[in-house]
Amino acid sequence: MASKTNVKAPLVLPTAPVQRMADRVCTRDSDTWLRVRTKNALTLFRDAAERVPAYKAFLKEHGVNPETVRTREDFEKLPTTNKAAYLKKYPFADLCWDGTLGRPAVFSSTSGSTGKPFYFQRTSNLEEQYSVLVELFLRNGAQLPGPDCPTLVIVGFGMGVWIGGTLTYRAFDIASRRGYPVSILPAGVNKAEILKALHDLAPSFKQTILIGYPPFVKDVLDEAEFEGINLKKLNMRLFFAAEAFSERFRDYLAKKVGMKNIYRDTLNIYGTADIGAMAFETPTAILMRRLAMKNKKLFGRIFGDVRKTPTLAQYNPAFVSFEAPDGEVILTGYSGVPLIRYAVGDRGGVYTYDELKAIFAEAGINLAKEAKKLNMPLYELPFVYVYERSDLATTLYGLQVYPEYLRDVMVSDLIQRFCTGKFQIVTKYDDKENQYLEINVEQKRGVESVSEIFKKEATRAVEAAFKERSSEYRELSTFVNERPLFKLVFRPSGDPEFFPAGIKQKWVVKPS
Repeated sequence: MASKTNVKAPLVLPTAPVQRMADRVCTRDSDTWLRVRTKNALTLFRDAAERVPAYKAFLKEHGVNPETVRTREDFEKLPTTNKAAYLKKYPFADLCWDGTLGRPAVFSSTSGSTGKPFYFQRTSNLEEQYSVLVELFLRNGAQLPGPDCPTLVIVGFGMGVWIGGTLTYRAFDIASRRGYPVSILPAGVNKAEILKALHDLAPSFKQTILIGYPPFVKDVLDEAEFEGINLKKLNMRLFFAAEAFSERFRDYLAKKVGMKNIYRDTLNIYGTADIGAMAFETPTAILMRRLAMKNKKLFGRIFGDVRKTPTLAQYNPAFVSFEAPDGEVILTGYSGVPLIRYAVGDRGGVYTYDELKAIFAEAGINLAKEAKKLNMPLYELPFVYVYERSDLATTLYGLQVYPEYLRDVMVSDLIQRFCTGKFQIVTKYDDKENQYLEINVEQKRGVESVSEIFKKEATRAVEAAFKERSSEYRELSTFVNERPLFKLVFRPSGDPEFFPAGIKQKWVVKPS
């Protein structure tokens, strides 16, 4: 174990390029980012191999001599790390720089949605890095925050041990000190406080940025409309994280708030408690995703499985890098617990900007022309895309059933008449031991019950959505003949068992 005395500062200096990084994002080309990715990943590897006791032991156990790792190709042959085989195997202090906890840091915890929560130590670089994407988002708006455009930022992520709220608050605070004065309200997942702010505080500002988990933001906006708040007068911009959503969902919210440019005024983060805001939607990423959604052949060429809608995001190789061997997303990044070729448990893939640009060109699409028409910038950062996690699905006769299959239909005009769009799926068995899906659907506030006619219409819409998104479901429905494969159960708004307030929505419950 490394000595606990004479603690050295980490050799990697991740905050050094942050001050003007937003300018670099706007101007550097794809090849430059590729070189940055290789250089930074190798530098972090060498430092961790020397300075992190757990990683030094991990390499020794796998017979790796760090001196032989000199190129990107060498790096990509290194054994991967993960929670089970690395983070939980060694004493926590040994996972940190120099085997010590004797540095200023902040702890965050995973949500525990896929197992026992794990604590991560983060250093200030994650806040600085996050502030760069915040700065880009602030720049992209129709008006920059300033004396002539007072801007209210409402942080609706969970506060406390979860990374989203505290890290986002700090990132906006840091970005604001670079000449983007904003007023921040760290409300957390307190719907009543946010509604009060939208009613009493937001009208005093020229624009409002609402931040939160996608279903929570939708809840807030629906409730605000129910309470008579004129959202379209607030010049709202929307900032999300924690889960994927469809373009139909984006359009639904944009229409509700009267948004003029969804490319500049919405952003979804691909983040984790492990290492913060790893990647993020940009106007470039949103444009590419929406163009691909209109062309099945192009979508399949980029993403493969056309039945699921991935999150497409760009990442900054100066801070973190991604690989996806055999479709497994692997990251490398600096923090209090440095992660080297770490499997986050997601499926997806990676591209450089030039690679995606070429694919679009093959399909006859000129990205520069498309961006110019929409008055939006193009960033040449590399891309990572991520699918719904396989461990966040349930099964039906052996088929994997993802919440993704139902998200579009749940924001349709039909369902939205009486329901919020939130649902929860669980596999159950009837009295003859036949398997079926129970789909619990949340009714809107003020809706006590729904009619039988609506239930039948909703059932037909859900059946059509399943058949459209899953060929296996279509085949299975033919096999079982007339027996229903799912049952819709309509629950009251805020039902504490299925739709508890203040936490992330649990879309799927694994069968016991």
